[in-house]
Amino acid sequence: MASAKSKSTNPNKPQNTGNPKNKGKSTGRDKAAARRARIEEQRRAERARERRVRIITVVASTAILAGLVGGGWYLIDQANDKEQAKAAPVAGEKTWSKLSQTHVDTKVDYPMTPPVGGNHAPVWQNCNGNVYTTELQNENAVHSLEHGAVWITYNDKAAQADVKALAAKVTKTPYTLMSPYKSQTSPITLSAWGHQLNVTKASDARVDEFLDKYVQGTQTPEPGAACTGGKSA
Repeated sequence: MASAKSKSTNPNKPQNTGNPKNKGKSTGRDKAAARRARIEEQRRAERARERRVRIITVVASTAILAGLVGGGWYLIDQANDKEQAKAAPVAGEKTWSKLSQTHVDTKVDYPMTPPVGGNHAPVWQNCNGNVYTTELQNENAVHSLEHGAVWITYNDKAAQADVKALAAKVTKTPYTLMSPYKSQTSPITLSAWGHQLNVTKASDARVDEFLDKYVQGTQTPEPGAACTGGKSA
């Protein structure tokens, strides 16, 4: 009886490790899992990016709001400072209160020189930056002060350079007028309704301060009234 031949295994021959169909399914599952992992990673990255954007937006908005609030308070403080400065008197000025405002056709004996208020002529002196080279009638100039003008006067003691500098300033400033006034004691005088300041130089910082404060200032009995259409000489 012939003996059965034993089966030998060829090491070079591929081995059957399983059902090819199962292997394909495994590979497909691996790919799907990898795809899901990649999608999940992308979603996490997107959520992280959105969180960063929200944080940056909140921080930026807070900074902007703080800046606006701080800037607003700064502007309010600045405005308050300006209002307080306007409320304070100009250093060295003189003031008068309870000045009458009756229109009269007669000469008025004023208690101050130049006058800063009281009874006055029915017609005002033009004061739209007018510079006069001769003396004015007090009564007409006082009416201009009632309308909120500042009247700058000077005598022979004032330097010609100062007179020219003041004239240039007046011509650029509505509700002002300027004229010589020989009998005043100070070289230069600035007058508004109820207020007066004496200076010796046009460069005195109080000149601009007085103009800023009293041209159409709160002291004006008739704010907004005309400074044209009155007496021109």
